[in-house]
Amino acid sequence: MPSSSGYMLPVLIIEDDRLVRKLLKKLLQPQGFEVVEAMTGEEGLALVSSVRPALILCDWNLPGIDGLSVCRTIKANPDWSDVYFILLTAYSSPEHHVKALDTGADDFLSKPIQIKELSARLRAGLRVYRAFQEQRRLAQELQLQQEQLETEMAEAAEYVRSLLPAPMNDRIVTRSQFLPSRQLGGDCFDYHWLDSEFFAMYLLDVSGHGLGAALVSVTIQNVLRAQILPGTNFYQPGLVLTALNEAFASEADWLSETPSDRYFTIWYGVYNYSKQLLMYSSAGHPPAIVVSGSSPNHQIHRLRTPGTPIGMFADSKYKTQFFKVEQESTLYLFSDGIYEIQQSDGAVWDLDQFVNLIDRHHHSEQIDSSETIVRAVKDLKCDRDFDDDCSLLQIKLR
Repeated sequence: MPSSSGYMLPVLIIEDDRLVRKLLKKLLQPQGFEVVEAMTGEEGLALVSSVRPALILCDWNLPGIDGLSVCRTIKANPDWSDVYFILLTAYSSPEHHVKALDTGADDFLSKPIQIKELSARLRAGLRVYRAFQEQRRLAQELQLQQEQLETEMAEAAEYVRSLLPAPMNDRIVTRSQFLPSRQLGGDCFDYHWLDSEFFAMYLLDVSGHGLGAALVSVTIQNVLRAQILPGTNFYQPGLVLTALNEAFASEADWLSETPSDRYFTIWYGVYNYSKQLLMYSSAGHPPAIVVSGSSPNHQIHRLRTPGTPIGMFADSKYKTQFFKVEQESTLYLFSDGIYEIQQSDGAVWDLDQFVNLIDRHHHSEQIDSSETIVRAVKDLKCDRDFDDDCSLLQIKLR
């Protein structure tokens, strides 16, 4: 009864009776087993690690450590728990059999040993052992695949992070915080000068999680950076979102593999620096928050336009609205992952509470309030992982 590869499966016999050991060895060797013998429980336990037996035949009544104790020790060790353990016993009462099984024995064999019964028990034991081995192999393979997937996802997340813009310390000052969730997500943001007077900025959030959502967000970022939406005036936010929706909803070539249920929200703005005029449009995205004036007498403004998420309806149109920027104004863009969080007491936060947090932690003289705000959000979650991507963009519109 060797293995299919020709390898002889080891069997450990723990038996203090020399004649019984000799009989079992004589019966097992012709069936293709490699037989290893031990006279005591202590000796048998010492051999398990080196022998790695597929089956153990162990006498109940051993000097020193008895068979039940040997069985209990074997089954308590995760590395040995798949060994098929057959207890040899002269006891024939049901109570003893129940006790043996409760201790962890897989089977028992009554003395005097019958050859046919022994063969049947061995066959059953081998089936169970091989099933355990296959299960362990599959578990190890699954673990390896999981580790490989996690490595690839970490590399993908690092790639997405590398595409995010660097802080800006020019006429306009920018800071950002990006906290990916446990899974790769679809948050993305960017800002850049269209020319010497007009500054574009946006933050988007693709539905779903995983590599698919991340790839869509990166694709959209590349489209907006390269300004490759045909015939689109990138100085007009409403026209930009309308063009994005037409391309996305119709599954144009650059998004040909996008599933029909994929969509994204976005807030897109263009700031006219010399006129201090902010033009903006949004598609199902949380409002941008503008904090105007010096603390503690600053004012809070919410900037949002009507509009469904991009890709939800092919004929959606988006409008541009205007906001006159006062001196010492700061714009905050964010994804809903930063406020749709469950606190330690189980209560779910909302947008109003997050806006109040911005109000409390915004300091006009401080270059980077975003870090303080995100730290306060983390405190609410007690540093647990975010369920969704969390992005916050702070832009000081001087």
